[in-house]
This record gives sequence, structure tokens and C-alpha cells, in this order.
Amino acid sequence: MKIVLLTLISIMLLADPKEDMFDLYQNEKYEEVCNLGHIWLDKNIRDEEFVSLYAFSCLKSDYIDRLSIPVAVLKFSEESRSNSAYFSIILMQKKLLYHALVDGYDLSKMHLPSTDYILSKVFDLYSALGTHDKRTVYFFNDKENPRVNYKLYLVRDDKLSKIVIEEFFDKISIQRHVYW
Repeated sequence: MKIVLLTLISIMLLADPKEDMFDLYQNEKYEEVCNLGHIWLDKNIRDEEFVSLYAFSCLKSDYIDRLSIPVAVLKFSEESRSNSAYFSIILMQKKLLYHALVDGYDLSKMHLPSTDYILSKVFDLYSALGTHDKRTVYFFNDKENPRVNYKLYLVRDDKLSKIVIEEFFDKISIQRHVYW
């Protein structure tokens, strides 16, 4: 057991986390990249490539709340500022959509930039409803692809409700996103 632990510690000390993260990212293992980046974030907070790789991985694995630190630290290059703005939009849309679904906040007067991320698409569709009676489930058709539909609802918990967006292609469920 001690040998295994020492081997793992040695690998972690000798490994270049950014290279490991990039390899995992290219293999679409976004959740692993996000979790690895989370471990190494403090030591690489000034490396904007590292922070952007971490943030995009967290976004692709629906860990949106982990975007708050990248939003704050990505500022030294044009690309970093662009990434920061992109993450900020998505984080704000998540918070506002949650506020609307849980508290009944009216989003109809909101005019925010949008992105190609699924939460942004659903945020825009929900906002376009205008003032409406609260529902337990919302169904939306994608504006760009009529074969794609979204189902939006809350899963209520004693402590914290969660936003769920189910994505369908030709009525077949292809992905389920959960945000809190």
C-alpha cells in the first residue's frame, strides 16, 4: 500500500498536469480534465492556457459553478478576456434561469448576449416566453434544428433545487444536463 501511494505521489510530482489535461481533453474526457484542473488550479492560476483548458472542460462536463475563478483571472490577453466574457455569460444565464424557475423572477425584459452552449439556448427560449404562468415542465424547439428539442424542469430537494435540461434528437434523449 505504501509503495502504491509513493508511486502515485511521484507521478503527480513529475507529471505535467497541463499536458495530461490536454491529452484527456483531446480524448473528450472533459470531467476528468475538469477534476484534474481543479486539483492543480491554485498552482497554475497565472497560466491562462491552463485556466482556459480547465474552464472549457468544466463547461463541457456541466460544472458551471467552477467557471467563477476563470472568469476572474482570465484577463491578460485578448483571447483570455474573450473566454472570460463567454464563461461569464453562461454563468449569469444559469443564475438568472435558476432565479426565474425557483423564485418566479421575470426574465422577459432581459436582453443578454447569448452563446452556442445548451444552457444559453434554453435561457433564450425561456426568456422569449415573456410573462407567463409558472409551469412544472417547459418544452422548447431548437431554433436552428427542428429535430432538436429541450425539456426544462426543476428537481426539488430539501436543501437545493436543481435545473434539469434534457436534450432530444428526433424524440430520442441524447443528453441530460443538471445544474444547481
